[in-house]
Amino acid sequence: MTDLITEFLIAAVPVILAITLHEAAHGYAALALGDDTARLAGRLSLNPLRHIDRMGTIILPAILIIGQLLTIGHIGFLFGWAKPVPVSAARFRDPRRGMAVVAAAGPAMNFLLAWLGALSVHLFDYVPDASTDVASDFVQVFITANLVLGLFNLLPIPPLDGGRIMVGILPFRLAMAWAGLERAGIAVVLLVVFLLPTLLGQMGIRFNPVNDLLNEVVPQAMKLVLRLAFFHV
Repeated sequence: MTDLITEFLIAAVPVILAITLHEAAHGYAALALGDDTARLAGRLSLNPLRHIDRMGTIILPAILIIGQLLTIGHIGFLFGWAKPVPVSAARFRDPRRGMAVVAAAGPAMNFLLAWLGALSVHLFDYVPDASTDVASDFVQVFITANLVLGLFNLLPIPPLDGGRIMVGILPFRLAMAWAGLERAGIAVVLLVVFLLPTLLGQMGIRFNPVNDLLNEVVPQAMKLVLRLAFFHV
């Protein structure tokens, strides 16, 4: 039972930190550009408790973690979200460009956290032997969770951060058309990432483009982060 609780915490805590600090970064970026909406709403904080969404940050990840630990013995997939930080684009000097910068801040925070996690490995020489395995597992999950969250959010589909970045850099008419996809964006994400792969898989048809892309990109991103943290890989 103790081992199960430890594995649960090793999987859950890094994911919660990655999700909530991602959202906090949006708020701080917006404030730097002149929008204090998040601060006035009490959301300008690095405290994860301020950003937790009961379903997206706690219940769904917990179900996924416990279900996988009890069935396959390890964590192969996680998904979740935090409460979106409120942003008022009208307060930016250039609303489109401002929202693109605010959107980019979330993945940028995740990549920074992944790098800091890699740097922390250098401290393992000072960790008691009994704690090294736990610390190593925690850091590995922490780096991976941040890379996956950051890269996933860069997919150019509104309302993901990548979609909002696209709206900020595309020519105006195309940007407005792209922004219009936001109403159906989350449905597209759920369809392509979850529903179609599951349904087609049951019919013997392999279709999982986002997972395949992440499986290609995440290991390369991991190598880059480790190199930037002064490891030879």
